[in-house]
Amino acid sequence: MNVSPRFVCVLISLLFYACLASAAAPRPNIIFILADDLGYGDLGSYGQKIIRTPHLDQLAAEGMRFTQFYAGNTVCAPSRSVLMTGLHMGHTRVRGNAGTENPEAQMLRAGDVTVARVLQAAGYTTALIGKWGLGNAGDEGEPRKHGFDYSFGFLNQTHAHNHYPDFLWRNGERVPLPNVVTQVGPVEGTGYATKRVVYASDLFFDEARDFIARSKKRPFFLYLALTVPHANNERARVLGDGQEVPSYGPYADQPWPDAQKGQAAMITRMDARIGDLLAQLKTLGLDDNTLVIFSSDNGPHREGGPLHNPEFFAASGPLNGTKRALTDGGIRVPWIARWVGKIKAGAVSAHAGYFGDVMATFVELTGATAPKILDSISLVPELLGRGEQAKHPYLYWEFYEKGFSQAVLLDGRWKGIRLLKPSAPIRLYDLQHDLGEKTDLAAQLPELVARAAAVMREAHVDNEFWKAPAP
Repeated sequence: MNVSPRFVCVLISLLFYACLASAAAPRPNIIFILADDLGYGDLGSYGQKIIRTPHLDQLAAEGMRFTQFYAGNTVCAPSRSVLMTGLHMGHTRVRGNAGTENPEAQMLRAGDVTVARVLQAAGYTTALIGKWGLGNAGDEGEPRKHGFDYSFGFLNQTHAHNHYPDFLWRNGERVPLPNVVTQVGPVEGTGYATKRVVYASDLFFDEARDFIARSKKRPFFLYLALTVPHANNERARVLGDGQEVPSYGPYADQPWPDAQKGQAAMITRMDARIGDLLAQLKTLGLDDNTLVIFSSDNGPHREGGPLHNPEFFAASGPLNGTKRALTDGGIRVPWIARWVGKIKAGAVSAHAGYFGDVMATFVELTGATAPKILDSISLVPELLGRGEQAKHPYLYWEFYEKGFSQAVLLDGRWKGIRLLKPSAPIRLYDLQHDLGEKTDLAAQLPELVARAAAVMREAHVDNEFWKAPAP
């Protein structure tokens, strides 16, 4: 076939300009919003009938809602460690809530590579606003040592129980607040306010708006880690009600216990402020080039006093269990992703993903360089409809309270759970036909039990502070 020189020149020119256009295409801004102890069933888009969440429901209508997405763990710190490192619970640094007894066990180290560090190296401006929980001021886990250009909020997660604190941290510096706090417990700043002036969650949204406004001219990553609707456990210990919120809002006249009014009001207030944030993106012209993701760090809590009951609002939806359970009610969470013009509006995905997939997803979207070791699969094919979405052969969790428990999800369907010790029998559930994990099929399906046992053995790798007990 004879090809004219003119045709070749035109083709080369088209390829050249296509490459230029691709190189010049702006990388998305990323806003990752993480609620604290919000259940799978706490949003209208996930079946909630009482609590009002119109803005998050609209976010789901404009983006993609995942129906089988999992947190990193069933409690706070390890779940956030998985989110930050892209490593599952058998490999990530922080495996549990170590509290005041062993703060080093709840601290990221210098060698840990976070998603913030990866994006920072790729030219993103990065910010953590809200609750960190993976290191305290001045130690190795402080957020600015892990890829955040700017940080504001709580560092210690027990301090973060107090929704009206008398101080927060900005870039490692203590920021006094006008609230007056009665100390409860050993961690400085924990307790409850006797003079309530500023609500931490409101401050976080104000800070987020300021960060977006000043970062609009270059790609940015905002990790907005909220403290609602987590209860103030210390206030509940003294006053019986840990659902701290400035007002009960639309629920003030409901014939409910105050704890339930407060729980609903925290969620609706959060929803309203998220609506403000989304409106700001439109005002600034950032809406079309900003990926917004919303999720929760684990299932709903039973904390905050004797009158709080997560069943009151069916906070786990159709799932079994709550926070601190390895059944899906403790680890399956809302996951909503919106990127206007890129993610199909109103899409619903049954893909089984988890927090660790954030790393590979953001790396692919931004052209960043991934760490060498990851337990992470990019969600870009699912989100953007680009080719076939890869799947995890298994997802893995472990939990250290009251013993050493493990859970594994095989092929997105078969759930194996072993409680408290490695010698305990494995229970097996078919999530496809038994979403509530009621019927143990271990005796009928020994080959799947053996496969789950093999994953539980191989997925866990001891680190200095988190070791599996001998069988």
